[in-house]
Amino acid sequence: MQHYVTPDLCDAYPDLVQVLEPMFSNFGGRDSFGGQIVTIKCFEDNSLVKEQVELDGKGKVLVVDGGGSLRRALLGDMLAEKAAKNGWEGLVIYGCVRDVDVLIQTDVGVQALASHPMKTDKRGIGDLNVVVTFAGVTFRPGEYVYADNNGVLVSPSPLKMPE
Repeated sequence: MQHYVTPDLCDAYPDLVQVLEPMFSNFGGRDSFGGQIVTIKCFEDNSLVKEQVELDGKGKVLVVDGGGSLRRALLGDMLAEKAAKNGWEGLVIYGCVRDVDVLIQTDVGVQALASHPMKTDKRGIGDLNVVVTFAGVTFRPGEYVYADNNGVLVSPSPLKMPE
C-alpha cells in the first residue's frame, strides 16, 4: 500500500493539483490513500455505492457526490468492509458515513463530511461515472485523487511521492 502525504504532493506538483476545500474528515482505517477516480452522483440513496464496492476496486477511489446531505449515511460498516475486501483504495464522500468505530478499523480510506446514524433509502437512483463538482473541485472519471489527514487533492494524471 502506497503512503501519500498531500502537502508533499502539493509542493512537488503545485501547477497540477487542485485541493478540496477543507471540510472532510478521515473516518477510514488508512491514514492516506490515492487512486484513479470512479464517480457516483446520488442523493440519500446509496444503491450505486453498494453496486460499485462489490466490484474490483484495485487502484481506484470511489468519489461519491451525495449533494452534501447531512441527513443520511451513504457508507456504513458492511459496504466499507466489501470495499476493503474488493481492493478499493478508498472513498471520498460528499455526505455522511456511519458505524465509525468499525470504519476506523477497516482497511480502506474514507474521507467524508460527518457521521450520521440513519441509513439511506435504496431506490436505485443515481449516476455512475459522470463529472461531479464539490468542495471547489471538479472530479472527472479516470483522473486521480489523493487523500490523507491534511486534505484531499485531485490531479489529471497519476502522481508519485517525491523522494
